[in-house]
Amino acid sequence: MAWDTERTRRRLLDAATAEFAEHGLAGARVDRIAQAAGVNKERIYQYFGKKDDLFAAVLGTRLRASMDDVPMTGVGADAVGDYAGRLFEHHVADGVIPRLVFWEGLERGPAAAAAAARVEYHREKLTRFQALLPGVDRDTAGELLLTIVSLVNAWPVLGQLDRLLVGDGSGTDRVAERRAAIVATATAAASAALERAR
Repeated sequence: MAWDTERTRRRLLDAATAEFAEHGLAGARVDRIAQAAGVNKERIYQYFGKKDDLFAAVLGTRLRASMDDVPMTGVGADAVGDYAGRLFEHHVADGVIPRLVFWEGLERGPAAAAAAARVEYHREKLTRFQALLPGVDRDTAGELLLTIVSLVNAWPVLGQLDRLLVGDGSGTDRVAERRAAIVATATAAASAALERAR
């Protein structure tokens, strides 16, 4: 019977996603990934190379999927706020991307910013985002997108700060409140950027 290469790759990516999200790059173990995927660990090296390359493949796959799952639509400040709100919902529901991005920042830092695939992904994401803001230059759009991504990614992994700064949220829908705050911030910042561009 022929080996189903694509199915094996998917199983390895799924197992690696769970492992890296939980333990980070340094704490992840290739043998646990292989066991969870039900394959020999040599398959990991055969398909992905070293552990750093597998981490990059996992994060790249998740980021690409999120760009399709959360499209940027419309034009203007409200479109930016809408995008920020939907991206927040996506990341809260999934939780994996924020964890992977934080692990990447802690463990890979500048090396991640030099990876060709990541550079291309972010170039494309920024181009799509800039289309929401006619007349706004690329650097300003980049600052605004960085602000949105930082806000959206931080909340799912920094829950302790939410409790320390806002409280336990007893009797409130804390997710909805945080989403509203992010949407308001993104909308206001986009309005200011558009006004300056005029």
